[in-house]
Amino acid sequence: MKILVLSMNFMPELTGIGKYSGDMVDGMLARGHEVAVVCAPPYYPAWKVDGAYHRTSYLVEKPKRGLTVYRCPVWVPRSPGGLKRLIHLASFALSSLPLMLMLVLWRPAAVLAVAPALFAAPWGRITAWLAGATSWLHVQDFEVDTAFGLGLLKGGAVRRGVLSFERRILAGYDRVSTISRQMVKTLVAKGVPLERTALMPNGVDVSDIHPQATASGLRCSLGLGEDQIVCLYSGTMNRKQGLNVIVEAARRLQHRTEIVFVLSGNGEMRKPLEAAAEGLGNVRFLDLCPAEQLNDLLNMADLHLLPQLRGAADLVMPSKLSGMLASGRPTIAAAAHGTEIATVVEGHGVVIEPESVDAFAEAVERLACDPSERLRLGRAARAFAEQCLDNTSIFNQLDETLERAVATPPPLAALRRVVRI
Repeated sequence: MKILVLSMNFMPELTGIGKYSGDMVDGMLARGHEVAVVCAPPYYPAWKVDGAYHRTSYLVEKPKRGLTVYRCPVWVPRSPGGLKRLIHLASFALSSLPLMLMLVLWRPAAVLAVAPALFAAPWGRITAWLAGATSWLHVQDFEVDTAFGLGLLKGGAVRRGVLSFERRILAGYDRVSTISRQMVKTLVAKGVPLERTALMPNGVDVSDIHPQATASGLRCSLGLGEDQIVCLYSGTMNRKQGLNVIVEAARRLQHRTEIVFVLSGNGEMRKPLEAAAEGLGNVRFLDLCPAEQLNDLLNMADLHLLPQLRGAADLVMPSKLSGMLASGRPTIAAAAHGTEIATVVEGHGVVIEPESVDAFAEAVERLACDPSERLRLGRAARAFAEQCLDNTSIFNQLDETLERAVATPPPLAALRRVVRI
């Protein structure tokens, strides 16, 4: 089957949507499909185009058998604020349109668009219509709700207009999937019929990410002894994570010299966090590790840290969580009870009140003093990852659903195939 994927972020990005779109495409290739991807050059989470690429040029790559990657020009702001972020998204929407129209002639059987970026999602609908293909929208993040919730966008009229645009996009796709059950409920609340939704969580290769029997080499490189308790945050460093709570918890726990906080990643908040942690001997910073070192990084942790701003846990399911669970270590997650994050972490870690330094510091100190509880929670986390988050099972389900959708398209898709150019 020919599958066209529209995803602003794509491999070799190591975190977030780029990583998981790359994993998804690898799953498609492994099942014998031919895939074309329209994306931007890699820039995330550093918010700077990788030096091997050019932000103003189109580029065609064939990195793997059966895969063609079309890179589109994109404007990347140094400091992504509200208006700058909108211009950034709009630049990809504009540059990707010619390629999507050109790929109508490739005759894909399915067109799968990934949101964010919602601005470009109409091109997925249009391309599928013209090619007589099944259209599929995969929602990684409710970017509109998140933008207003974090104050990146403001104004009642703007909100009504953007939400109306979002509803029209969602209504136009044959199938709409997302990464958590709570987010499926949000899709239904936004007007998508339940029978047109699908659950496709961000999974993990449980053979690549697994508990190690020996001490992490990264732990040794940082001069950390086996008796020290490493509390690890690994991933993108931006505003919606609420990462300041980690630095403040470290400040509260300076007297516990055996507890060390390690923050690994890049993003807009990296420099402010480094400034806030200046003088704290129990805080270390690391850059993003290459994919081949990810298991070693995750195994460095005795505790994984997953802070979130209040309210964000209803709108996103952090992609990093699957790897954290697969590593066989417990997670301290900031989320309101009843949210998807809380439901996943309960029994595999500790759920605390969002944005609470007291709660974060208390949970860290309590688990640091209880190795048997850390072991119990870590084993439960690993078992959950093997049972529910294994990429093989997730991509098998995606493949089966795509095959059925293409074989028995909804009435509108069937009509498009009759009249396609």
